Amino acid sequence: MAKGLHRKAGEQGRAAWQRMLSGRRLDLLDPSPMDIEIEDIAHGLARVARWNGQTVGEHGFSVAQHSVVVEEIAVHIDPTLEPRWRLAALLHDASEYVIGDMISPFKAALGVSYKSFEERLENAIHIRFGLPAATPKNIKALIKQADRACAFFEATQLAGFKHDEALGFFGAPPGGYSLTIDPLPPALAQARYVQRFHVLSEAAGYERHPDAAFETE
Repeated sequence: MAKGLHRKAGEQGRAAWQRMLSGRRLDLLDPSPMDIEIEDIAHGLARVARWNGQTVGEHGFSVAQHSVVVEEIAVHIDPTLEPRWRLAALLHDASEYVIGDMISPFKAALGVSYKSFEERLENAIHIRFGLPAATPKNIKALIKQADRACAFFEATQLAGFKHDEALGFFGAPPGGYSLTIDPLPPALAQARYVQRFHVLSEAAGYERHPDAAFETE
């Protein structure tokens, strides 16, 4: 068992939990929304590198920074996107704060059991922050489109892909959108993720946060 993970006594390995810096203990096999905190998510995602760290630059490109960009691209694609779905876009990879950023071919190799585990965690995260447990199909498709567009820029600017090669894997990014990636140090990526979360959560009517802006722009 990985360091930091623990099994509940007497359950023969049927449950495993991880202690977070907030003090929460998250059961990874049966996650409770009450054990999920945005600060833990942001802290973890800021330290998880996209592309398994195989990128250029002083810092890895974190999942936290990637998630902020994906939300931005989603709004570029659909400027009418409601704040709650913008929040869903920001949280689209939130489960990776405990399971890491596995590349797509490896996820496919792990099969349905992995996807089921990932979905349970994603559902718990959504419930914790006021979103519907299951994201509507059209919103999921939009977020996926934005995710692939971000991956195109990451691939060509950070991961050594040629332009045509990236087009083959991820398709062309949406017209009128351009991005120059500057990977942030973890502490800054974490802070920006948390700040963006509070702005969107307030805009969606899920919380009142004294430091959050009143607009989503």
